[in-house]
Amino acid sequence: MAAEDPANDPRANYDYGDGVVDRPALVEDLDRLIEGEVRFDRYSRQLYATDASAYEQTPIGVVFPRTADDVAAVMAYCHQRSIPVLPRGGGTSLAGQAVNEAVVLDISREMDAVVEIDPEGRSATAEVGVVLGDLNAELAPYGLKFAPDPAWADKSVLGGAIGNNSTGAHSLVYEKTDAYLESLEVVLSDGTVTTFGEVSMTELRARAGGEDLESRIYSELVRIIDEEADEINDRYPDLTRNVSGYDLDVLVEQAERDELNLAAIMAGSEGTFGIVTEATIGLEPVPATKSMALLTYDDLLDAMEDVAPILAHGPSAIEVMDDVLLDLARETEEFADVVGMLPEGTNSVLLVEFYADSDAAGEQQVANLLADRVGDVESKITPMESAGETTATARRAVDAMEAHTAEERAQFWKMRKSGLPILLSRTTDEKHIAFIEDTAIPAEELPAYVADFQAILDDHDTHASFYAHAGPGVLHIRPLVNTKTIDGVDAMVDIADAVTDLVVKYEGSVSGEHGDGRARTVWNRKLYGQSLWETFRELKAAFDPNWLLNPGQVCGYASDEPLPEGVPERARAVSMYDNLRFDPDYDFDEGFEPSLKWPNENGFQGMAELCHGCGGCRGPQHTTGGVMCPTYRASQEEITATRGRANLLRQAMSGDLPDEQFAVEFMHEVMDLCIGCKGCARDCPSEVDMAKLKAEIAHQHHQRNGASFRDRLFANIDRLARLGSTMAPVSNWLATIPGSGWLLEKTVGIARERSLPQFQRESFIEWMVSRRPAVRMEDADRRVLLVPDTMSTYSRPDIGRAAVNVLEAANCHVTHPDGITDVGRPALSKGFLDEARTTARAVVDALAPRAQDGWDIVVLEPSDAVMIQSDYADLLTDGAVDTVRASTYGLCEYLDRTERLDAIEFEPRAEHLTYHGHCHQKATKKDDHAAVVLEAAGYTVDRLDSGCCGMAGSFGYEAEHYSMSQAIGRILFDQVEASPGDAVVAPGASCRAQLSSRRRAAEEPPHPIEKVAEALAP
Repeated sequence: MAAEDPANDPRANYDYGDGVVDRPALVEDLDRLIEGEVRFDRYSRQLYATDASAYEQTPIGVVFPRTADDVAAVMAYCHQRSIPVLPRGGGTSLAGQAVNEAVVLDISREMDAVVEIDPEGRSATAEVGVVLGDLNAELAPYGLKFAPDPAWADKSVLGGAIGNNSTGAHSLVYEKTDAYLESLEVVLSDGTVTTFGEVSMTELRARAGGEDLESRIYSELVRIIDEEADEINDRYPDLTRNVSGYDLDVLVEQAERDELNLAAIMAGSEGTFGIVTEATIGLEPVPATKSMALLTYDDLLDAMEDVAPILAHGPSAIEVMDDVLLDLARETEEFADVVGMLPEGTNSVLLVEFYADSDAAGEQQVANLLADRVGDVESKITPMESAGETTATARRAVDAMEAHTAEERAQFWKMRKSGLPILLSRTTDEKHIAFIEDTAIPAEELPAYVADFQAILDDHDTHASFYAHAGPGVLHIRPLVNTKTIDGVDAMVDIADAVTDLVVKYEGSVSGEHGDGRARTVWNRKLYGQSLWETFRELKAAFDPNWLLNPGQVCGYASDEPLPEGVPERARAVSMYDNLRFDPDYDFDEGFEPSLKWPNENGFQGMAELCHGCGGCRGPQHTTGGVMCPTYRASQEEITATRGRANLLRQAMSGDLPDEQFAVEFMHEVMDLCIGCKGCARDCPSEVDMAKLKAEIAHQHHQRNGASFRDRLFANIDRLARLGSTMAPVSNWLATIPGSGWLLEKTVGIARERSLPQFQRESFIEWMVSRRPAVRMEDADRRVLLVPDTMSTYSRPDIGRAAVNVLEAANCHVTHPDGITDVGRPALSKGFLDEARTTARAVVDALAPRAQDGWDIVVLEPSDAVMIQSDYADLLTDGAVDTVRASTYGLCEYLDRTERLDAIEFEPRAEHLTYHGHCHQKATKKDDHAAVVLEAAGYTVDRLDSGCCGMAGSFGYEAEHYSMSQAIGRILFDQVEASPGDAVVAPGASCRAQLSSRRRAAEEPPHPIEKVAEALAP
């Protein structure tokens, strides 16, 4: 490891403000004490410096506990030495509560088991690192679920839901996490392990009064119940969606009924009271069915006026989207059709969902709503029932759309959930930052609150979108600010201050969903008053006398308050000013000159800074589906997720990892396991394109440090394959000589376990030259230039022959472009951008005249098709490349999109095929064409919702990557084995090579076009 400054060197002592850590001793001692891993290297620490918020702070180190005993051992050790500790789950916190200068305990990686499910008692016990989506998947067979449904439930964990007191879009029915906590196993700040659950007031008083930590906690809870109940009842807002401060209102309410459950006090404590390791939770039945309506409005304030009347109909959810989000959604391919169906002039919509026992009941609920709320604003007044009294409210909704099938409802919800990703796709210095975006306001006050909020934004010359949970009054509002400037930071704080005044005015809460963290802790003093602010501190001190657990969050000593004697500096409440990810001192490497085209705002820098940390690349962790991130799914390591790589790249480019962005170590540790599947470009909510970032960085690395022989070999694989074909069958015989695999691994680094491609003496090009086209040009409906790839030219020419037969059956005249068997994909994937650009230039120059003359360009290999369609725009910028890109199709895409299938006669087929699409085509949403073509040919097709196969071109052949390649491949192999198909087909050469390595695989599976050719009528 390269030399480091003391702040980064794991061998050096570390001064964290309140003391000095003997880091070598700490690492050695913790490693000895626990079963889990201990990591204090600089990359691990930087990986955990951020969450999904605007904040960044490097931790002291990272520990991955395996058991509650591990957690207790770490906590006891740190308690003895006054070292802060931060429990962390999925790192999806939006307010900054998952970053701190502490020893981070990542609970999510090892402590994720579902221990027990009790269907009759409607409860379950689980370790708190379990992902909520995985938990609900295990509960689904019983018709049960953990009801709180935060938007990132497939990425966030149960412990995070407890720490944040999470809920979601359906809180109108289910309320918050605290309502479902039956008992919790908790490690206290001195390492004591205890259980918090149901207890009577008599029992609680009996447990108070002792000198041990647990007794002192009970004493303080009794004191709060006895002395602070009136103040709590007066100051806490009357809302179901308040997660600001501690859960004292629930404590007092339970005490008044003598139905105390101490588990609830942990909810919303953000890791400042103790570390929850296991939870027993209550469950809810999954609704029988649902129905939905999308109400449209001419103005956002009209929509806000309608929320309270709609609540009288008993919906399960009311969600809002304003004109800003609708306009952005209208510009996306995915939602343009849905938004296009809205009436002209629609400014805002309310999405209203009902739970129902039957389809008929659901449809009736929607019908009642529409009859009550949709119509002419001026002339129609309708009675409504509200709290037993009849009132009159003007109809505000202009029109409505209904959704009753699961597919229709999913499309509406997907459009609503597109809001945050659309907002966070900005690559400018100005960002839509989460700092005051989840206030909770009584529904009847929403119109006035929104108007006042808009006025505050106008005063600061900025804007925001208003969307999300209108029903419980929790609107997501993210003002656009630039924290890279002093004025921008000041504006952020001023807006938060003014909005907090609004919250107090309308008797709301500073946070109704995302918690306090660094963004909102300081505002709890204004929301609750000085007296309760002091109560928070006293309760915190009872749980954690040394302020070791996530210090500064939720409460603390304000900057204008003196610290009592003996209270450490870390007891200060965190400031929203400090530890911003992008602040006025932030500096990006201005000497970096990218080679690729970066059309987004701020170019390469904008893309490198785009990841906001939501963790979309981490989920689903233990299931399949979607494209990204294959290396994370196989390894469960943060550094292999797009978020981890993006954060480390940004930190390297901005100096947090000095002189690292092009170093050999950085490329090996950080960028090496990105396999370029392009899944992040599709599945990342912000569309972080890590494959393109890696290509750029690899190019710069080659320029500064040189390239290995193996990288150059794979970048020029077409020349090697041409030689192998020329020498066949001798070249094939050489590859089978005993010891040849060992020799290749030792000399070149190619895994000995891999079988090398077999070359054919007659290449596909030679076959094409020797034959006479079956369809003459003058008789054809279409003219096709069929572009082969290296493998289909020299190793599998039978695929090319099958493609020609099918295209000719579709009455196409087929020829091939002279000299093109490599379009530059290997060079691009290995980071040789100059070579890739040279190849692309030659290909475009050869194909453009033919494309201008009306020829269709059809590409056999999916990754090559995407190379021309998408990647060429990053390498070249001229009219010729645009012409070629517009005329280029993947093979099955061409047959489907140009309706060539109608011209083909097929014989009936009884075979059931399992189809695995190529990840590059999945990333560009072109993967389904092959399945459509196979079905048209008469096959039954099982479409796998699979990610990358793990071969990824040369990646799976490289010795050091073989185990990772196989780990990724096993995810696909399991899907194939579970499929009802008789045989598996895959269009990608890499995919077929990987699938041939699975157990019981007799040979390489066919390309879909081969099965289509088999189905051709004679």
